[in-house]
Amino acid sequence: MIHFKTPEELLIMREAGRIVGRTHAALREAIKPGVTTAQLDRIAEDVIRRHNAIPSFLGYPPGAQYPFPGSICASINNELVHGIPGPRVLHEGDVISIDVGATYKGFVGDAAFTVGVGKIAPEAQRLIEVAEEALWTGIRTAKVGVETRDISMAIQAVAEQHGYGIVREYTGHGVGRSMHEDPQVPNWWPRGRKQRQWRSYPLRPGMTFALEPMFCLGSPATRVLDDHWTVIIADGTVAVHVEHTIAVTEDEPLILTLP
Repeated sequence: MIHFKTPEELLIMREAGRIVGRTHAALREAIKPGVTTAQLDRIAEDVIRRHNAIPSFLGYPPGAQYPFPGSICASINNELVHGIPGPRVLHEGDVISIDVGATYKGFVGDAAFTVGVGKIAPEAQRLIEVAEEALWTGIRTAKVGVETRDISMAIQAVAEQHGYGIVREYTGHGVGRSMHEDPQVPNWWPRGRKQRQWRSYPLRPGMTFALEPMFCLGSPATRVLDDHWTVIIADGTVAVHVEHTIAVTEDEPLILTLP
């Protein structure tokens, strides 16, 4: 069930998102060769807590056999999402995706970015740029009068135009009091009715959800590592993940996770 946010709730979500945006800014500045993902995790947790928020990912989901042990997801090269921060050192030429969630006064902000560590391969840089283009295309599409499937198809069209793989198993999603709510917003939309796994919802003011294109240079097939969290691209090619939480309004969509 979709929770349509009131203006008061949107103000709280905007602050949660602003905290995520500020965390992104601090992490972008810190990412360089020689830094460990554990150091990035500490930076993120410090920023989040200094703004009177809680890291949404830490210990998620509550009561699980394998709750997530970090405040950020740090996924490198062929790691798509949910990489666990630790002693791994960043090297020149790596591509790292950072996902951050912050909970403020009971509401969640959720956003991700991908950057190169130092100088990276041109094909990897182009993949990042196209993923960002797809994200902004999806955001511009998110207006009253369209459905969630229109956003999915807009993101899909950008990836297909450039010949990139679109990961199927992981999707955008509603965000609010919980990190994962309805609606699901995949990055593609199947043409055959029998293939459809998701319901398409008409957009209405007060809907809040995260758009998160996930593209790769090769086949989009994935698998989960033995740590129960890290998702990799099975053929070893580079993956990228970018994300913003947005709100549907009567006019233009509001990006909640900008600093």
